[in-house]
Amino acid sequence: MKITQTELPGVLIIEPTVHRDARGFFVESYHADRYSAVPGLGQPFVQDNQSRSTRGVLRGIHAQKQQPQGKLARVSFGCVFDVAVDIDPQSATFGTWVGCELSDENQRQLWIPPGYGHAFLVLSEMADFQYKCTDFYAPHDEIGVLWNDPDIGIEWPISDPVVSDKDARLPSLAALRNVSGS
Repeated sequence: MKITQTELPGVLIIEPTVHRDARGFFVESYHADRYSAVPGLGQPFVQDNQSRSTRGVLRGIHAQKQQPQGKLARVSFGCVFDVAVDIDPQSATFGTWVGCELSDENQRQLWIPPGYGHAFLVLSEMADFQYKCTDFYAPHDEIGVLWNDPDIGIEWPISDPVVSDKDARLPSLAALRNVSGS
C-alpha cells in the first residue's frame, strides 16, 4: 500500500496493492490492521455509503459541523474527480483544495479527515462511488460550500456539471466564514 500526503494536512491518497492477472484483479479495499497503522486512519468507521451517478454529475461540497465525518472514498466502477476542501476558517490552509482521479482502473482511495468539505464529479458514463464514514450522517448538521466558488477555484475537468438544486444554493466560502464567526 502506497500513501501520499497531499498539501492539506491529513488528506491522503492511498494506493492499495492490486493483484492483476489474465482473469482480472484482486484488491483489499480495506484492512483494519493496515489502515489503522496509517496516522489519522485509526478511527473506527460506522457507516458505509454508495452512490451511482452518470457523467457530469457533481455532488458536494458537503461537510458536517458538529459531527464531522472522516471519509475513505473509492470508486468500484467508473471514474470520478474527487476533491477535499479546507473549510475551517481557523486553518492556515482555509480555502485550499486538493483533487485526484479515483477509478476502478487505478483503485486509488482518498482519505478526507473530519472537518474537510468533500465533493466529486463523475468523469465516466456512470460511476459507483463508495465511502466509509467515521460518524453517522446527520442531516440537521450538514453544511456546504458552492461547488464553483471562485475563492476556492477548483479546476473541475467538466465546466458545466449537473448539480442538485440543494447544491446549487450552497453558500460561498466567504459566507461560511461569516457564519462561523471569523
